[in-house]
Amino acid sequence: MIKFQRSIAFIFIDACLIGLSIYVSYLLRFDFKIRPEFVETFMYVIPVQTLLVVASFYSNKIYKRIWQYASVGDLISIFKGTVTGSILFFCFHQFVVANFAQITVPRSIFIISAIISFLAVGGSRFLWRITRDNYYKIQPHHRRALIIGAGEAGIMVVRELKHTRSEFYPVAFIDDNEEKRNYEVMGIPVVGNRHDIPKAVKEYNIDDIIVAIPSASRLEISKIINICKSTGCQIKIIPRVNDLISGKISVNMIRNVDVEDLLGREPVKVDLEQISGYLKDQVVMITGAGGSIGSEICRQVASVHPKQLILLGHGENSIYDIEMELKKKAGSFLIEPVIADIQDKCAINNLFGKYKPGVVFHAAAHKHVPLMEKNPLEAVKNNILGTYNVAEAAHRYGANSFVMISTDKAVNPANVMGASKRIAEMIVQAFSQVSNTRFAAVRFGNVLGSRGSVVPLFKKQIEEGGPVTVTHPDMVRYFMTITEAVQLVIQAGAMANDGEVFVLDMGKPVKIDDLARDLIRLSGLEPDKDIRILYTGIRPGEKLFEELLTGEEGTVATKHDRIFISKSPVMDYNEMLEMLRRFEELAARGTHPSPDEIRKELSRWVNSYHTPDYTKNEALQESRKALKASLEIAAALENNNPVQANKFRRIDHEEIKC
Repeated sequence: MIKFQRSIAFIFIDACLIGLSIYVSYLLRFDFKIRPEFVETFMYVIPVQTLLVVASFYSNKIYKRIWQYASVGDLISIFKGTVTGSILFFCFHQFVVANFAQITVPRSIFIISAIISFLAVGGSRFLWRITRDNYYKIQPHHRRALIIGAGEAGIMVVRELKHTRSEFYPVAFIDDNEEKRNYEVMGIPVVGNRHDIPKAVKEYNIDDIIVAIPSASRLEISKIINICKSTGCQIKIIPRVNDLISGKISVNMIRNVDVEDLLGREPVKVDLEQISGYLKDQVVMITGAGGSIGSEICRQVASVHPKQLILLGHGENSIYDIEMELKKKAGSFLIEPVIADIQDKCAINNLFGKYKPGVVFHAAAHKHVPLMEKNPLEAVKNNILGTYNVAEAAHRYGANSFVMISTDKAVNPANVMGASKRIAEMIVQAFSQVSNTRFAAVRFGNVLGSRGSVVPLFKKQIEEGGPVTVTHPDMVRYFMTITEAVQLVIQAGAMANDGEVFVLDMGKPVKIDDLARDLIRLSGLEPDKDIRILYTGIRPGEKLFEELLTGEEGTVATKHDRIFISKSPVMDYNEMLEMLRRFEELAARGTHPSPDEIRKELSRWVNSYHTPDYTKNEALQESRKALKASLEIAAALENNNPVQANKFRRIDHEEIKC
């Protein structure tokens, strides 16, 4: 109803302006002394020409435009509508009215009235927009924003921020195009290139930086964000160009910078035709379907329209959530949620016998390193025996493909979890020797945003005011987004042929300490000033550096530039069965086997399994160094911020007691 009322109001205003324009055109034509015989024609000319011009406006959809975004294109539409309406009136008068009535209209009136009507209607629109622009000036409550990128996206951001009740107000542009330097765009000055960002932040008292270059590569975005981090401003970004389907920026689309933006890697390209070839119209089973990796596999497999999707998981809530999510998007394929434990061999065989999946993605696993150090038998039961149950069922019931999700912690493992996953890889490789099923494992590092990842933990600690806990200042890890990892997993599944262990290109390793500091800065805070970083010491089973390959393995390239094949040794199938027998005996003894006994058995089959050489004394020394540094920070803050200093001291004393 509001839209209808708005259109009626514009039509009424335009009709008045056009009628007035016709009257003015007569005044100009006759030097403000209109002859009496032409005065009588007003009652004919004004309503007919006004009606035809307004109708032409309507056909050009002028009344469906949002005039707060008025542009040259809108002026052109008004010009077309005015000219078309005036031509229609000329034709109507010359070929219809003039043949039946003695009504004379000077020909110059058609031209003059069209020009004045265009100026009046177009001017009214832009006068309204100028009035709005003058009204929406920066206010004391606004956060001053620096816009990176003075292109089309940057202009749309400025327009949106100026014309909405946003908390941000644009005060300056940064653009690498030197031709724009010292010019104004949308009334906002272009004050320099990316290297001038710190200077511009100080000069214009900037609170927030908005990166508005959706067409830039991720590497370029990463470089710009690295410059912005030193300013202490909150950094925000608009979506990439692929996401801007509507062509219009909304304030709601401006988001905080995530860690993914800092990685600087280009998006993964997958061969959709190859992926579709082995997944489309197939029954696909995903174990661990409720987990962070498993649920993302479900989403991406669903996009290629399988025949049926079997969601196998142990936790009912997570399986219910992914089922409900997929049912909203599902097309013609069936979704079957199944609650079962991969350790239950009988249940797994019954499921394979019932559904006969053609493709299996095995993502179910215990992956939390410290917890598995305390509960090694559970790692054996789930990661080793559970994997065997699923792989054996895939072989027995003739699945086409079996893809297991592995980890970089399986390389020279320093913990129970890594050793158990390496044995799971060996099981998969052994089955490939005797089965028609194509078996493969895919090995990659930490996944951003997954359950147990450090990023959600760091964000939560920052929200709570700190401290942010880092195990060691030199701790380094590989990182990949969930979407990237799963795309490569599915692509590797299409390449699987003979028990390969695929290794994903994880890019450059990231220091956890740098990651924590970046997250603090991206929140608009200063590390060791607003938020403290506490070094807690390396936990049992952790390494400073994770590896994707052993020194002996090496890789073989594939036709995908981000996927490689590890040349890892393959265990004989019969030897694998002997190994399984020994682990089954351990599991059958329940709680009797000691953790050391389980570790000894793991090391028997994984020669590279070793415990990191970090003593309790070294860990204690690291913790003492961290506490000493924290106390020094508190002392330095005493004069400027006594409240924050006391907070640091209070935390330290509690930790010392522990």
